[in-house]
Amino acid sequence: MAISNDTTDKVRERADIEEVINDYVTLKKKGQNLWACCPFHHEKTPSFSVSPSKQLYKCFGCGKAGDAIQFIMDIEGVGFTEAIRHLAKKYSIEIEEENQATPEAIQEHNERESLYIVLNFAKEHFLGNLTTEEGKSIGLSYFRERGFNQRIIEKFDLGYALDSWDTLLENARKSGFNEEILLKAGLILQKESDPSRHYDRFRGRVIFPIHNLSGKAIAFGARILTQDKKQPKYINSPETAVYHKSDVLYGIFQAKQAIKQEKNCYLVEGYTDVISMHLSGIENVVASSGTSLTESQIKLIKRFADQVTVLYDGDAAGIQASLRGIDMLLEGGLNVKAVVFPDGEDPDSFARKSGSEAFQKYLKENARDFIHFKISLFGNETAHDPVKKADAIRQIVQSIAKIPDPLIRSVYAKESARLLEMEEETIHTELNKILIQDAKKASFRESPDTPHSPPEQLLSTSPEDELKSRKHKTALQEKEMLRILINYGFEKVSDEMHVCEYLLEETKDLQFETPVYQKLLFHYKQALQRGVLPGHEYFLGIQDSTLKTEVIHMISHGREISTYWEIKHQIFTKKESDDLPKTTYRTSLKLKSIYLKKMMEEVKDKMKEVATDREEEIAELQRVYLELKNYQREIDRELGIVISPKI
Repeated sequence: MAISNDTTDKVRERADIEEVINDYVTLKKKGQNLWACCPFHHEKTPSFSVSPSKQLYKCFGCGKAGDAIQFIMDIEGVGFTEAIRHLAKKYSIEIEEENQATPEAIQEHNERESLYIVLNFAKEHFLGNLTTEEGKSIGLSYFRERGFNQRIIEKFDLGYALDSWDTLLENARKSGFNEEILLKAGLILQKESDPSRHYDRFRGRVIFPIHNLSGKAIAFGARILTQDKKQPKYINSPETAVYHKSDVLYGIFQAKQAIKQEKNCYLVEGYTDVISMHLSGIENVVASSGTSLTESQIKLIKRFADQVTVLYDGDAAGIQASLRGIDMLLEGGLNVKAVVFPDGEDPDSFARKSGSEAFQKYLKENARDFIHFKISLFGNETAHDPVKKADAIRQIVQSIAKIPDPLIRSVYAKESARLLEMEEETIHTELNKILIQDAKKASFRESPDTPHSPPEQLLSTSPEDELKSRKHKTALQEKEMLRILINYGFEKVSDEMHVCEYLLEETKDLQFETPVYQKLLFHYKQALQRGVLPGHEYFLGIQDSTLKTEVIHMISHGREISTYWEIKHQIFTKKESDDLPKTTYRTSLKLKSIYLKKMMEEVKDKMKEVATDREEEIAELQRVYLELKNYQREIDRELGIVISPKI
């Protein structure tokens, strides 16, 4: 079943791009637009722009762009139909379906949704097991001992896997699921001795579902409750098409709004740490689930806050082992604080022991920035050992060097010098040494094979390079013409002629070479034939994401001129729209110039191929070449002199 056009239109009308993106990224106002660090690639300074007036987003770093629907497709990794369903649910829009979907579309939808469906089924199955006799006496009893009430059990979808070989498998079969999808979801395993037989992966364990940002169950963590030393305490779902553990933080779905509101994210290690903190009234908390912190997880935190507070168990060896995580957080552009619990305690045990009010007070009073934290950590063991002290100082400076903001780096360098009772200049010298080394390494990584050649060798190009260069220049000019058409096609260059009429007439004999611009031009001409003057809104209404992205690039600007320049300071800047006849005229000339040069190269190649005794053919080619050359000179003169066009 396909979603009706009426439903899609309602979603387009209701979905506000600022609201949609704010569910995933913290946006900050700057000029007319909103800005954030891009959720699609790692960056330290914001280049992700959202235009509320145009209802579009664009990253000037990685090039991702689109409307609210495209954002959901990109961020959730779903298709167009699934994105519409997601937004319809968010805005309480009733979904109307039509029997017009192609077999291919139905198959694609089923493939994308099947894993989510079976994982949700498993989640409900595990939750339902808590009502069985075994589930009550073992699973529910464990949760109650931990202090987990019914509200928290439902909030985190906690469950229990019965201690039997194939309860889930049999239940799934009865509900119409086959072994293939259960295997793909990581819910069952094949018997080694007989691959045709299967059994449940999770048995006799309490279940902690892992959710994605939109709240869908994508994997499970399972804890054994017996003292069986032959089995691991925790087992987790394997990686699947919808679950990549390095990209996921446990509790992010339940925490994302609180993280945005508090402007701080508490980072812990385990599932029960997260849940116990929720019970203590602290919801802005996520867990790395026992894995080493990854760049993707750090980027996920930064979508919602610039501050992270790492909570450490009272275990000196464990703290030392996880210090690298602080440097990664700093490098990711986050401000880092740390809290250490008393010896032998972790967030879960300490929260249950101390109570909600005392726990919250402890976190506030014991949060220290990473400089104070690291210095206190190294203090005792380096007090009487100059070599160890020097090494500790070097480690602290290396952490400071990870901070991308030079002003914050400088402040921390000054503070560390004060705390370490050292000359600030010494800290800065060591810091600069590290920064220079890092810059050299980064430069080498970007171009490790750059040859140490003389300038003339570097300037020489192969025929293949020349062809690439020409195609690149052609694409740029084709894109420029389309940009003018889409932005100003409605405008007039004279009393009788629109921009689109003039440009299309002047370039009617030229065949665009770049496929995406060929397609855009075709759509543009088709719209005109139907009596529609297609602006950017027209192209944003089509489902071709490639074309939509190109159009967004054409209408987006990385820098805005402040309105105060004109309103307050009376400083006026010239815009291309101020003289559209000249802009349009020069655009057509530049495109013609590109194609003329190509034609001249083709004529030269033909002259090389013609035998020397075919004088008439050579003479004709020479005549054509001279004509093209003269035309080219005329265009160059026009572009150089900038004569006002007579249109």
